[in-house]
Order: sequence, then C-alpha cells, then structure tokens
Amino acid sequence: MAHTTPPPPRPPDRSPASPGAFAESPAAVAELLDRHAYLCDEGLATACYLALRMGRPLFLEGEAGVGKTELAKTLARVLHAPLIRLQCYEGLDATQALYDWDFPRQILHLRAAEAAGVTDAARLEGELYDRRFLLARPLLRALETTPSVLLVDEVDRADDEFEAFLLEVLSDFTISVPELGTIRAETPPVVVVTSNRTREVHDALKRRCLYHWLEHPSFDREVAIIRRRLPETTDRLAGQVARAAATLRSADLLKPPGVAETIDWTEALVALGVRDLDPDTSALTLGAALKYREDHHRGLTALFNSQ
Repeated sequence: MAHTTPPPPRPPDRSPASPGAFAESPAAVAELLDRHAYLCDEGLATACYLALRMGRPLFLEGEAGVGKTELAKTLARVLHAPLIRLQCYEGLDATQALYDWDFPRQILHLRAAEAAGVTDAARLEGELYDRRFLLARPLLRALETTPSVLLVDEVDRADDEFEAFLLEVLSDFTISVPELGTIRAETPPVVVVTSNRTREVHDALKRRCLYHWLEHPSFDREVAIIRRRLPETTDRLAGQVARAAATLRSADLLKPPGVAETIDWTEALVALGVRDLDPDTSALTLGAALKYREDHHRGLTALFNSQ
C-alpha cells in the first residue's frame, strides 16, 4: 500500500481582517492597547489574547467605570475595525437588536409597482422582501461587516428572553431571516459583552464566553492611566486624585467613582489650573467624580477624615 504524506497543517489566518493577526501573545496585546492609551494588567491582556485567538466572545464584568466599554472601543482602534454597539436596556427585543423591514419604502415600492400595472402577487411579494428593504440592526450589521467589533453593552439590563436570543446568535454567528434565508458571518466579529452586575447573567451565556472580572486599578496603575490620558497632569496631582479616588471607593457610596470619573475629575482640576488637591478644591470639584447628593456629603467627610 502506498503511503502518502499528510498535508502540512493549515497556517492560521494572518490577513488584515483576521483578529488573530494582531495577537501574537498577551504581552503583544497589552502593548497594542497601550499604544492607544489603554493600560491593562496581565490578566486582562491574557483574556483579550485568548478571545482573539480562540474566536470567543469576551464577557467583562465589574463596577461601572472600570474600563469595560473603553476596552471594546480600543480593540476596535487596534484592529482597524468599526465598533458596532448594542446598548442593552429593559424591554430590548430581537427586532431592535437584529433586523427590521423598512415598511415605508416597501409601501412606496408597492404603490409604484401598482402604478406600473404589475399585478403578479408572487412577484410583488418577492420584491417587497428583497434585501434592499431590510434594515440591519447592530447584531446583523456586525455579522455582515468584516472585520468588526461588536459591543453588547450592559447586558445585565436586558431581559432573560433577550439573553437566550443573544446566546443563539453568538453560538454560530448566523441569523435566519425567513424571507431571505440564513445569513452567516464571513468572519465572526470580535465580541465584547459587558455587565455591571445589577443582576446575575445566566450561566449559559457566560459559558459561551471567556470571562474576566475588572477590578478598580491599583494606585500606581491609576496614576499611570491618568498621566497617559492627561499628559499635562503632574505626577503629584495625579497621585493626589488617585489617592482620593481610593478613599472614596472605601466610603460606602451609592456610586463609587470609576476610572472614567477619576479622569474627569483630574481634567476638571487641570482646566482650573489646580496644582494641589486641597479640601476646598475637592469640595468645589467633587461633582466631576460623584453624581449623587448623598455621595457628595459622604465623600467630603471621608476625604476630610483622611487628611
């Protein structure tokens, strides 16, 4: 019996449209994110790397303002891909997330066909449900756009029924349109799903994804983030704001400040020409970091007690 040499293994896709082309290692992912002013730790860099290499959705959970949404935006810039965002909310259904038919244009087409004397009902029905009349919502746009980054933001705000529907779409990246057939992604989008944990997301959806919990950054990392986003900030002021933010996060507030609020607070101080964060300045500018009246009072008390 003749023996044939098996073909060599197929190399991974390294085309510009392939997310894996940008992910040689977790360290390389961290470096690419850093070039776009997003500083991440080793754990998050590894989660991003595995999501890109394995083609799995990345499920990010954590307090609001720790950088979940910003990571998806930065990945889109790194991959030179459009960011397609699906903002979740209570009552979101498949029609709003997937596709809908452009009824006004269908009616105009029907009237024009009737005016032209077209009476073939089968022909009219076929023309009315042509792809040109289909309005692509975020999920369908992501499947039809190569490459793309799909951000399913705050999935914990959506209903259980939407979770089940989302799981079906993310399982094989196909969508069935009864009038047109099955639409399949040529290259699956990079998917980032975020949750602020206002409720527990079902295990079935989490199992489909790679999971990572985002903590508030350490003091040194937060200082580095502030300096990277606001280069005009001095090390001294960045350190004072980061230390104050850490104090506020331990003050049992309704809404502790995240990294986004820390950056906003620093930007406000820089705009005022502040060089040192003193109690009076904190009282005047704390609204950039805290958004509840009760938190404002508790936060000032915590800051003054920490002096």
